[in-house]
Amino acid sequence: MKFLDQAKVYLRSGDGGNGCVSFRREANVPRGGPDGGDGGRGGDVVAVCVEGLNTLIDYRYRQHFKAARGTDGMGKARYGAGGKDSILELPAGTQVFSEDGEALIADLTEPGTRVVLLEGGQGGRGNMHFKSSTNQAPRRADTGGLGCERWVWLRLKLIADAGLVGLPNAGKSTLLSVVSAAQPKIADYPFTTLHPGLGVVETDDRAFVLADIPGLIEGAHQGKGLGDRFLGHVERCRVLLHLVDVTQGAELVAEAYRTVRAELEAYGGGLPDKREVVALSKCDAALPQDIAACRAELEKQGAADIGEISSITGVRMAETLRELGRIIDAAKAAERGDTDDIDHVGLAPESV
Repeated sequence: MKFLDQAKVYLRSGDGGNGCVSFRREANVPRGGPDGGDGGRGGDVVAVCVEGLNTLIDYRYRQHFKAARGTDGMGKARYGAGGKDSILELPAGTQVFSEDGEALIADLTEPGTRVVLLEGGQGGRGNMHFKSSTNQAPRRADTGGLGCERWVWLRLKLIADAGLVGLPNAGKSTLLSVVSAAQPKIADYPFTTLHPGLGVVETDDRAFVLADIPGLIEGAHQGKGLGDRFLGHVERCRVLLHLVDVTQGAELVAEAYRTVRAELEAYGGGLPDKREVVALSKCDAALPQDIAACRAELEKQGAADIGEISSITGVRMAETLRELGRIIDAAKAAERGDTDDIDHVGLAPESV
């Protein structure tokens, strides 16, 4: 299935049904009267968060969603049926924006959440509502209210506990394939990852979701490379795992770290303030003295919680994953306000 995280769709709620003008005429009934029923209410346009979806691909091939019109009222005080709602089934993490892309209309994060995006028109009243002592045969009925219409943007932000960031070819996809059952494309050229990927990581007695996004380059916030569009997928993460390729050498390692941090700052969205764990990747292909030099350069750049890992040999991978899990657990406890469950978390150099 192709990954699609953004779509523009047209929505229209249903018009209300018209009220009915009718009079009771029956044999052997000496006194009749108005008995026109009300029209049915127009259908709503409803967004529903469902499980099992992780892309907006369905909304690439269908962009128009219209709810049904309410049925007109009928004689014998019969009310018209309400129009059928138009349901948009969306994956968890989908946000609905106005046509200008600025105003947030809905944010669907929990499966089962329902949000009415557009309400249907009210049904018109039948003439039975207008009878009075001075107007015993009203020939008036209301027309149904009109529905609403608008264009909206659907934007998917994957919900993950931890996010992988780094330059292209920093080893993000390889790490994801090793620690989870995900099977991202892996190659020795830049921008192998074109779409975000998710994997479930199990370590000790806990499990968390790890998100891999396409690599960043300098100027990504201005649209260079694949741009910073996919950074939205790690906005909801509780911790970032920043991979830096140790085989570049100490000077380029420092530059790589600065580049990614600058792009996170330029993007905003709370990413610069997220807890960050830095990991020197591909340590199986570097000498110990080179690794030490790279660590020293990163420390000069202000990096903390620096680990040394190798996805190929598995060196210190378990410790790094365990540390991510502890940070995620502490963040969840803080969100619940359960301060007793918050453990001190920190990635000491000798522990990773």
